[in-house]
Amino acid sequence: MAAASSSDSDGGRAESSEANSKWLDAHYDPMANIHTFSACLALADLHGDGEYKLVVGDLGPGGQQPRLKVFKGPTVLSESPLPALPAAAATFLMEQHEPRTPALALASGPCVYVYKNLRPYFKFSLPDLPPNPLEQDLWNQAKEDRIDPLTLKEMLEGIREKAEVPLSVQSLRFLQLELRDMEAFVNQHKSKPIRRQTVITTMATLKKNLADEDAVSCLVLGTENKELLVLDPGAFTILAQMSLPSVPVFLEVSGQFDVEFRLAAACRNGNIYMLRRDSKRPKYCIELSAQPVGLVRVHKILVVGSNQDSLHGFTHKGKKLWTVPMPAAILTMNLLEQQSRGLQAVMAGLANGEVRIYHDKALLNVIRTPDAVTSLCFGRYGREDNTLIMTTRGGGLLIKILKRTAVFVEGGGEAGPPPAQAMKLNVPRKTRLYVDQTLREREAGTAMHRAFQADLYLLRLRAARAYVQALESSLSPVSATAREPLKLHAVVQGLGPTFKLTLHLQNVSAARPIVGLRVCFLYNEVLYALPRAFFKVPMLVPGLSYPLETFVESLSDKGISDIIKVLVLREGQSAPLLSAHINMPVSEGLAAA
Repeated sequence: MAAASSSDSDGGRAESSEANSKWLDAHYDPMANIHTFSACLALADLHGDGEYKLVVGDLGPGGQQPRLKVFKGPTVLSESPLPALPAAAATFLMEQHEPRTPALALASGPCVYVYKNLRPYFKFSLPDLPPNPLEQDLWNQAKEDRIDPLTLKEMLEGIREKAEVPLSVQSLRFLQLELRDMEAFVNQHKSKPIRRQTVITTMATLKKNLADEDAVSCLVLGTENKELLVLDPGAFTILAQMSLPSVPVFLEVSGQFDVEFRLAAACRNGNIYMLRRDSKRPKYCIELSAQPVGLVRVHKILVVGSNQDSLHGFTHKGKKLWTVPMPAAILTMNLLEQQSRGLQAVMAGLANGEVRIYHDKALLNVIRTPDAVTSLCFGRYGREDNTLIMTTRGGGLLIKILKRTAVFVEGGGEAGPPPAQAMKLNVPRKTRLYVDQTLREREAGTAMHRAFQADLYLLRLRAARAYVQALESSLSPVSATAREPLKLHAVVQGLGPTFKLTLHLQNVSAARPIVGLRVCFLYNEVLYALPRAFFKVPMLVPGLSYPLETFVESLSDKGISDIIKVLVLREGQSAPLLSAHINMPVSEGLAAA
């Protein structure tokens, strides 16, 4: 596949640095005119030449006819019209004969169109449903001219409002006509039998009897009349038929039809129903709090996107494992499978122009696109194994290739909770002592709480009194006034009888220097002698620690020590700004003498 990278608009294709290190920009065409969703995208080697093509079931917005488009690289290889809006596209092997060329199945309206080598091969139509007997009787009367068109319209409207069996397409079209066109419509269709057909809402593939990648697969169809049908890949007959309480919109299939399989169907009533091989009705039900917007199976976990902007992980039995909130509404979801590394992750396209890749609830990568992505597909394209194909809301086509050296790491997309937060604590077993204490707390909880509160208030009171006393006596080594933010630290060095006393004085203000300070020493003159008991302090620059040194001589020969009090005062004031008490050590020289 040619990696022809188009020019990007300024800032439009800005990605995170992590995304830039993992993906190569292969192609971007904002005018590709592709309007589809993830279920209508498929990658397959349609001609058996090793060149994988992209199949797109285009919705054809703006009054255009729906079309089937096949891309080879960035160009359209073929294009053909479709009779109705496409519902899903899938590729599957119908037989084991060589060459092993896969067939393309496209669900559109009540039919599945099967192509081989991009040529029409087979058309499967859903079986007709029994019509409403009252509707059948009215059209029989119209056929015999026993009822006029206006009366026919009134009675059909009454049936549509009250009957449980819906009307046929013929009757619904008749009710939409103007009065002048009704008689011609009745004359044209009164002789035709009434056919009530349902339509296909979703489609998936199920392996027939082997789990190999190139094994024969069956088609699984979800219909508007709340049923699931499994089709034989050779004869296209119905192998199994299962009923659901609501209309299925998303399907996930695992296993083999002849051995054991599981079907997960997300329905319009906001529930996900689980079916197994021999069950005609759902075995388990997952009730969601919001409507599902996507369903992806990652290994044995079902990842569901809801319209409440969140991803949910469930087991096949309906147990909820985790929930991850999204920063914007989820527009589309699909599976990312990197077979070379054994990685399976879920991709979610958001309304804010992001594509997020998650492994369980861990974010692996974030890709930012110039427009909101409405469909996603990952797999082999051309001859590149790991290719990501995206279509945007405006009809653009983006193709990115995963670098061969890229490794997805949990938490690589953006900062999130640490991995240790998800680890379960090893809670020890309850002992007899724990049980007894629990019973005691339950019986005397009020008295214990009152005793705790009384002790807490007493502790706070003692701490407040000690703090006030320190402020009043200036015994704190840190200044309590905001106008003079000072910090004092004293160090005594030596063995005696002469000690070196170093005062570290620091101005802890943000930007204001302090001048005009004095340091004074108060001590017992019988025990100690200082050269200077009072000296000036230089200007203190904010943030710097100033060492002030002096010597202290011990005069006692009895091994007695005392406290020297250091006061820091402002010139012209008697109250100290801060003070410190220095516990002098015993003079070892005099004690030895």
